[in-house]
Amino acid sequence: MHSEPRSLYAISNMLQLYDTLSGTTRPFEPFGPTVSLYVCGVTPYDTTHLGHAFTFLSFDTLIRYLRYQGHTVRYIQNVTDVDDPLFEKARQLGVSYTDLATEQTNRYLADMRALNVLPADMYPHASGEIAEMITLIESLVRTGNAYVVEGSVYFSIATYPEYGQLSKYNREEMITIARERGGNPDDPRRRDPLDFVLWRPSKADEPAWPSPWGDGLPGWHIECSAMSLKYLQTPLDIHGGGADLLYPHHESEIAQSEVATSVRPFARFWLHTGMVYLGGEKMSKSLGNMVFARDLLANHGSDAIRIYLLGYHYRSVLHYDATILERAVAVAAGIAEAAWLASGAATAPLDLAAYRDRFKDRMNNDLDTPGAVAVVEELANAIHTAHKQNQDLTAAQELLRELGDVLGLRLERPLPGSEA
Repeated sequence: MHSEPRSLYAISNMLQLYDTLSGTTRPFEPFGPTVSLYVCGVTPYDTTHLGHAFTFLSFDTLIRYLRYQGHTVRYIQNVTDVDDPLFEKARQLGVSYTDLATEQTNRYLADMRALNVLPADMYPHASGEIAEMITLIESLVRTGNAYVVEGSVYFSIATYPEYGQLSKYNREEMITIARERGGNPDDPRRRDPLDFVLWRPSKADEPAWPSPWGDGLPGWHIECSAMSLKYLQTPLDIHGGGADLLYPHHESEIAQSEVATSVRPFARFWLHTGMVYLGGEKMSKSLGNMVFARDLLANHGSDAIRIYLLGYHYRSVLHYDATILERAVAVAAGIAEAAWLASGAATAPLDLAAYRDRFKDRMNNDLDTPGAVAVVEELANAIHTAHKQNQDLTAAQELLRELGDVLGLRLERPLPGSEA
């Protein structure tokens, strides 16, 4: 029996998301009863900078909206505590990489709580999932998709002709970017410069785990494949992360996951957040030009920071601007005040349905959070006006809290004497 095609009205009232792989925006429906979401988490050093905050706050808002729509969401966010940049930072500081990872992971989680970011269902650590990675690599070697040279294991991109489909880079661009992002396309042991490491021998000061190919470490890309495949069913509904992970990380994840499982697509939607810039340069650990969430939280409430970050669409480039942040502080204060104003006696002539519908329209449009924030601000302004006219604010304030919660706003009671 064939189902009736969805009406244009029904589709317009569904969440539409932009999928990086297909390059299209289309209606989102989960593959099964639970939305499966995997987001690449932090490599725990120099946490938590504004780029981290922008990415994980964006996905937090997506989760809140999915739940607001009635979906159940299973959210996995890994911790990359086995990675070359972490080892290098530990060397620079003269500390144990495990101590550094523990300290920075705890700091990151505390910063997320302070920003009112909902916790993931699980935070698997790469260091605790080595056995699963070895099993996955063994299957790739067994099927001829990977090869072993002198204790290292490489994925052969010749076995996956679609390699490059996510990033849309040509071969020369991929080689250049791989070299810039810690890869070694000049490694003579590789059959192809774009073949990537699945396992390698450890250096003297690095951790080592036993494997069929000798004591060593997993490659970065295999970590996320192993963890996502272990904790979520395939195909994943949504796989996400920052745009800087598009290539080589996510590109390589797709290749190894699809040949290992024969499930295509590995993920039905790929979502990528834009990069954050400071002073015209991409905010990065290597450049050291970072703004940290905890420093902003020391002077501004979480609502102000969320309104500031949500004022940018998740796929846009964000140039940090302290002046715009100060405006967000004022907006946050006005919204919070509106939630706590004393209600009057007269019935408030507010068309509340219009606010809710407009909010949903904005969120359904690929998470247009700038538009959604604007709707919430308009509702707050309407409440301020109705308060001056001694109108009943009860229903309007309930809606303000409802929509504010989707945006992760706490709407805490203003300090005495600050109410309008």
